Amino acid sequence: MEVLFTFVPRENQQERLLAEFPEVNFRFLYKNKSFLPTADIVVTYGEDLTEEDIDSAENLKWIMVASAGIEKMPHAAIAEKEIIVSNVKGIHKTPMAESALAHLLSLKRSLPFIYESQRNGNWNRTTKSSELAGSTAVLFGPGAIGSEIGRLLQAFGVRTIGCNRSGNDAEYMDEMVSFENTLAVLPEADIVLSVLPSTEETYHLLKKEHFETMKEDAIFMNLGRGDLVEDAVILEAMENGEIGHAVLDVFEEEPLPADHPYWKMDNVIVSPHVSSHSGKYVERALDVFIPNLHAWLEGDKSPSNPVDMRRGY
Repeated sequence: MEVLFTFVPRENQQERLLAEFPEVNFRFLYKNKSFLPTADIVVTYGEDLTEEDIDSAENLKWIMVASAGIEKMPHAAIAEKEIIVSNVKGIHKTPMAESALAHLLSLKRSLPFIYESQRNGNWNRTTKSSELAGSTAVLFGPGAIGSEIGRLLQAFGVRTIGCNRSGNDAEYMDEMVSFENTLAVLPEADIVLSVLPSTEETYHLLKKEHFETMKEDAIFMNLGRGDLVEDAVILEAMENGEIGHAVLDVFEEEPLPADHPYWKMDNVIVSPHVSSHSGKYVERALDVFIPNLHAWLEGDKSPSNPVDMRRGY
């Protein structure tokens, strides 16, 4: 059995795998895919496999994606060869929820203003601080991550409205609506936050009319995928003052071009796709992978968090 990592875990993490599976031949190679033709299993972040790679992977039976996103993978090629794909859905909920709360508290409690005043040596008490308590948040994608964000927001006294495809109930949501009824709740929202994945259904889901219905002081946050809304739509909304702030961790084009207007806009926070980053990230991914690999070696070819490459999630 040969397992190829296309990224390099820390030494103690490699030692954990080697001790747990002495019968497995592990290769830890940063973006080196020369062993793809003989690999039985590939562990990847999901951004470095091409259609040609899949064609060359003669023995490949399972791809474990150490991420939730699979939009950059060659879906058709993988589906055609019936390669099993799974991801680590759920491990992002703690760092992403904390990132969301950090940004919101920073804006509500005027931390950017306070930090700038300190840098300028200016004793300025004219903050425009407000509170999370008593506000309303519309959360697109109340799954594992969105529900954890909802739990923390509710602890701060925030009313949470979840929005998903079905409109069915989700944990830590006071109310639920379907995508098609989004416009009905956006006027109530002080915070609009998305952690949606990239699928055909979510592509440019939010349009100009959605931003036009939001409050002028609303905070829009996208921690999911950049193709949720066309870049020009957000830019126009910010330039026209249709909403108060935008916190963007993802973009249609990444890296964000150096000449993009966002960089110099006071009401936009540019976060370079890092809301899920944590020193515990790979450790949590291995906590998912290791039990699945044990089961795989014992004949169970149905790892947890399976992904349907034809449907895109």
